[in-house]
Amino acid sequence: MTKQRKGPLAGIRVLEIPNIGPLQHAGMILADLGAEVLRLERRAHVLAGSGLQGPYNPYSLLDRGRRSAGIDLKHPRAADLVARLAERADVAIEGFRPGVAERLGIGPEALCPRNPRLVYGRMTGWGQDGPLANEVGHDVNYVALSGVLDLIGPAGGPPVPPLNLVADFGGGSMLLVLGVLAALVERGTSGRGQVVDAAMVDGSSMLLSIFHVFDQFGGGLWGPRGTNLLDGGAHFYGVYECAGGGHVSLAAYEPAFYANFVELVAPLGFAGLSAEDLDPARQMDRDRWPELRARLADMFRTRTREEWVAFFAGREICFAPVLSPAEARRHAHNVARRTFVTVDGVEQPAPAPRFSRTPGEIPNAARPAGADTREAFADWGIAGEEIEGLLADGVIA
Repeated sequence: MTKQRKGPLAGIRVLEIPNIGPLQHAGMILADLGAEVLRLERRAHVLAGSGLQGPYNPYSLLDRGRRSAGIDLKHPRAADLVARLAERADVAIEGFRPGVAERLGIGPEALCPRNPRLVYGRMTGWGQDGPLANEVGHDVNYVALSGVLDLIGPAGGPPVPPLNLVADFGGGSMLLVLGVLAALVERGTSGRGQVVDAAMVDGSSMLLSIFHVFDQFGGGLWGPRGTNLLDGGAHFYGVYECAGGGHVSLAAYEPAFYANFVELVAPLGFAGLSAEDLDPARQMDRDRWPELRARLADMFRTRTREEWVAFFAGREICFAPVLSPAEARRHAHNVARRTFVTVDGVEQPAPAPRFSRTPGEIPNAARPAGADTREAFADWGIAGEEIEGLLADGVIA
């Protein structure tokens, strides 16, 4: 039997029908929060060994906390098996292009009538409908169409992809998890499940809400890329290079924090900067931002990152060093809060958010693809003799 889970979702069963990385991330979050998640792995991956997870595989962290069972979804008997598993599930999540789950016989029309309480979560890039629904795409395409990408990058330069954080994980997996949890809450009242359509282009657009308002009603407060308050245009909100090549982040946006910053740096006299140059009364004078940013850049290059960290420590100006991932794992604050934990020798982010009574946990590292087929299917109500028959016939692996 599976280990008793901890966390606020303990007792919730999730059937994960994986396809894309963001869906793996959603499954990871649900497992971190205590749900029992069964990940169905493609039979071909199991047999080829290509699904074997390990510390050398960057996606292995996304598969932590749950068991893996192999299945050939194209086998004629697979759809009925998935439906039987879904009868015992609270949630099913999939990340296929529109229509693929239906063709496989495991779409909501097939699974939900057999379990009216089932929450069926779907994640795609473009959504289940619309002119682009069946087009291929990746994160950078979705943030391009939502308006996000156009706002990120240096003045006079091209847009810069924000890794694949905004669409894949922010507007994709996190939005899917939010929708699934909301549907579970509603089910507590209605007793009925429903379908959750999480599209990355929708989620990216929602994350950009305040900037759509700026764009329409900013009255000149929003200009070309890289010249604005929050995109590096303001001299008091951005990133600066230090001596030795490190960088620091400054976000002295509020007048009180900016005044503290001016009080600290003006006496240094670097780059000829004075209290009059940095006059808090003229903080929002956009015409002065490019010059002041250039002069502050000269100032920050006079000391190392570590020297600036020591200088600004405890001074209330909204300041932090720019750390590499390896440095972040070692920083005293993250160490004190156990923001990162080690599982089977691999350092990784701890479950978040944190709960006072029902903390989440990582019960196990990523499992090799199909490693738990027999045990997991047995725990989900499939008899042992049938499991052996399904293995012999190539339905599962």
